[in-house]
Amino acid sequence: MNKVVPVSSAVDFIQNGSTIAVCGFTLMGACETVLKEIEKRFLEQRAPSQLTLVHCAGHSDRVNGILHLAHPGLIRRIIGSHWGLAPKWGELILNNEVEAHCLPQGQMTHLFRAMASGKPGNFSKVGLGTFIDPRVEGGLMNEQAKQAGSLVEVVDIKGEEYLFYNAIPVDVAVIRGTTADEFGNVTMEDEAIKLEAISIAQTVKRYGGKVIVQVKHVARRGSLHPRQVVVPGIYVDAIVVAEDPVQEHRQTSCTFYDPVYSGDLKVADSALDPIPLTVRKIIGRRGVMELFPQAVVNLGTGIPGDTIGPVASEEGILREIILTVESGVIGGVPAGGTDFGIGKNAEAIIEHPYQFDYYNGAGIDITYMGIAEIDVMGNVNVSKFGTKAVGCGGFIDITQPAKKVCFLGTFTAGGLEVAIEDGKLKILQEGKNKKFLKQVKQITFSGKYARENQQPVFFVTERAVFKLHVDGVELVEYAPGVDIEKDIIGQMEFKPSISPNLKEMSHDIFKNQVMNFKQQFFNLR
Repeated sequence: MNKVVPVSSAVDFIQNGSTIAVCGFTLMGACETVLKEIEKRFLEQRAPSQLTLVHCAGHSDRVNGILHLAHPGLIRRIIGSHWGLAPKWGELILNNEVEAHCLPQGQMTHLFRAMASGKPGNFSKVGLGTFIDPRVEGGLMNEQAKQAGSLVEVVDIKGEEYLFYNAIPVDVAVIRGTTADEFGNVTMEDEAIKLEAISIAQTVKRYGGKVIVQVKHVARRGSLHPRQVVVPGIYVDAIVVAEDPVQEHRQTSCTFYDPVYSGDLKVADSALDPIPLTVRKIIGRRGVMELFPQAVVNLGTGIPGDTIGPVASEEGILREIILTVESGVIGGVPAGGTDFGIGKNAEAIIEHPYQFDYYNGAGIDITYMGIAEIDVMGNVNVSKFGTKAVGCGGFIDITQPAKKVCFLGTFTAGGLEVAIEDGKLKILQEGKNKKFLKQVKQITFSGKYARENQQPVFFVTERAVFKLHVDGVELVEYAPGVDIEKDIIGQMEFKPSISPNLKEMSHDIFKNQVMNFKQQFFNLR
């Protein structure tokens, strides 16, 4: 049986009102040939239409990926975790032009596995006390979603509260591999990450649907090594060969193919160049000072992903910690920007749901995450603020079970300018938007839940470090050169508790030279 078909024939599987699931992480895993055909057909024929789109991770690079489907009428309902790199989707959600539900990324990967095995949904504590909790907002991102109702329920199991994530029947899967044989056995030798492709395919077969796989190459049936097959042919209904692989089957947004990202080549550590001394590096440096030998670390996107690896490398401690990314990358140094989710010199690349099993269960030693808003009770918002509907991504899955949480971000936003001179910080121009508010717009991290679980939580900025205290947010460190009343408390909507052991941040953080943190780090062993 030869399952290779033209893309137009594969898209015939998608009918008006179908629920489709796609599998990607920015452009890693993106099936551009298929997504473009869906868009083209809708614009020319107004069909397929009124679809439900389900996706676990952010699946765009501001231009491609699920942005091809961001048309009113094409998608009726979207169920995803993150739209930070999908601005048009953010607009459609805020303008109430689509029914939008946000669920934690890891819980969505686990939900696919639960559905694949015939379960009605999945139980988890992840999301309790946050905007996912139906007693708060239920993951409902706009009025259309509020009218439809939450996909999540609170249940009691043996006297403990859990969230129940209800099953979402799926009709069509659009997933990707590198090579398929004629029967549909799929390998991923050139892919940077494996994601949840097999779980999505199994889910669709459970509901009697169709699985479309986009690949670069087609091999003779039986010629692929069985250990290399990630998605078996028994799950696959149609194989589409990318028409223009350089543009439509890129390994990452920035790279058509680099053997370093697929794990086929290792580069010297010296290739990890130091980053310049900026406000972002200052924050990353102070964050690194929370590390200890053999710590298993998760890095979020933004300042964490862009600074922790390079700073640890510069300080000579990179080989003494284990960096991980939610996509399944373990070890090495994660990439940043639109290529967040992959890494150089990875020691292992596992499937997306299994990475979240570890995060949800054992909990990593420390996670570094970004911040958009913090309030007096230590709640953090990164999912909906200003005119942006971003979503939570894997933020909730990672931060709630982590043994320590370190939030990294600038103190204010929108035009902040600083000078770094002689080991001191000077505020030249204050940001227009305050981040420390009386109340956050949306609770992506629950300070109450963290306090109840005695979780160590730190908020690191360029001018101040706070920790989560029994009464809320407590100031524990300030940058040399800043005025505490004017530059810190004066730029907050609330007055924090002040630690009786308040101290200056290390001057070494603000010098254009190595901090010499290595000795202090090894003393923690």
